[in-house]
Amino acid sequence: MKNGVSLISVMGLACFAACAEPLHQPDISFRHEVEHSIDKATQWLQANQNSNGWWSTSDQPALTALALDALMGQPSGDLRAHPTPGVALGYKFITDHAKPDGSIYQKGLMNYNTSICMMGLLAAQNPQYDTVLRKARQWVISQQTPDGGVGYGDHGEHSDMNNTMTALEALYYSKNLGQNPRWENTSISTSEKSLNWSAAIHFIEACQNKSSDPKDNGGFVYQPGSSKAGAVTNADGRTALRSYGSISYAGLLSYIYADLKPDDPRVLSVYDWLRNNYTVDENPGMGAQGLYYYLHLMTKALAIYGVDQLPVKGQTVDWRREVAMKLINLQKADGSWANKNGRWWEHDSVLVTAYSAMSLEILYHGL
Repeated sequence: MKNGVSLISVMGLACFAACAEPLHQPDISFRHEVEHSIDKATQWLQANQNSNGWWSTSDQPALTALALDALMGQPSGDLRAHPTPGVALGYKFITDHAKPDGSIYQKGLMNYNTSICMMGLLAAQNPQYDTVLRKARQWVISQQTPDGGVGYGDHGEHSDMNNTMTALEALYYSKNLGQNPRWENTSISTSEKSLNWSAAIHFIEACQNKSSDPKDNGGFVYQPGSSKAGAVTNADGRTALRSYGSISYAGLLSYIYADLKPDDPRVLSVYDWLRNNYTVDENPGMGAQGLYYYLHLMTKALAIYGVDQLPVKGQTVDWRREVAMKLINLQKADGSWANKNGRWWEHDSVLVTAYSAMSLEILYHGL
C-alpha cells in the first residue's frame, strides 16, 4: 500500500521488521534508544521462559508464539540466525501442539492459537516448519464460515472482526510458502484460490460502522450488530454502535490483507476515522482497555499502509516517534510491560511485552 507496499512481501511481522527500510533519514540516536528498549524486553522474555519451553501458560500456545515472534524480530537478527536452546525448545513446544488436522492449540481458542502460532513459526524463516505451516494454513482456510468471517473455531462460534483479522494475517504472510520468504512478491489472487475472498471482504465490510454520527462512521465494531465499546441512543431514538480503536485498526489491516486498494472508499473511510481519533494515550472508545494491543495494531497497520507522517486535525504527526516514546516510557525497569487494566489478558506481562517488543521492532526500521 502507499509509499512502500513492497516492504510487506515477507513472511511474518518479525520478517517485515528485519526487511523494512526507513522512509526518511534515520534518527540514529533515537533508534539506539528503541533498540535498547527492545534488548531489555527480549532479555526479560528469555529469562521468563518455562523450562518446558512455553511462556506464561501451557494452555495457550499463542502466548509462546508471540514471545518467539518478538525474539525473532530483534534488529540484530542474532536469535534467528543462531537460535538458543530456549528458542529451539519454544518452537518444539508449538510444533508438539500441531494436531493431525493442521490446527495448533491446547485448550480452546482454536483459530486464535493456530493463526498466532503460524506467525511465530513464519518468523523463524526456517523451512523445517513448512509442513506444519501448510497444514495449519489449510485448516485456517477451512474455518471460514458462511458469512465470510472466522470465529474462535471450530465453526462453533460466531465470526468476529478480531479472529477474522488474525486468520487473514496468517494467510497473508504465508502466501509465499515454499518460495523465497524475504523477497518474493506474489498476489493474493494467484495464491489464495481456496479462500472465498469476496465473502471475507463482505464480512469485513459488515463490521464497518455506517453510522449517521460522524464520530463513529467509518470505524469498526467487533461483529455485525455488536461493539465492545457499546452503543448510544440517538436523538431520533435509534441505537447506534460505537466504533473503537483497536478493532478499527484490525479492520484496516483486514482490508489490506484482502488486497483492497489504498484509495478504495472503504479503506479511506476507516483510515479517516483512525486519523480523526488518533491518540497514543488510550484505546479510543475503550480507554485503558486493550491499550497495548491497540498500539500494536496501530504500528502494524500504519507501517503496512505506508504512512510516514500522519495527518491529524490540520497537522502532521510523527506517529512512529510518539508510539515508540509511549512504549519506552511505560516499560518497567526489568524490561517488561503490563497493563493495569486486565481486559483482554493485558495483565499478562508476556503477552504485553511481546506486543510492545514487536511494535518497537517495526518502529525501529522506520525511524
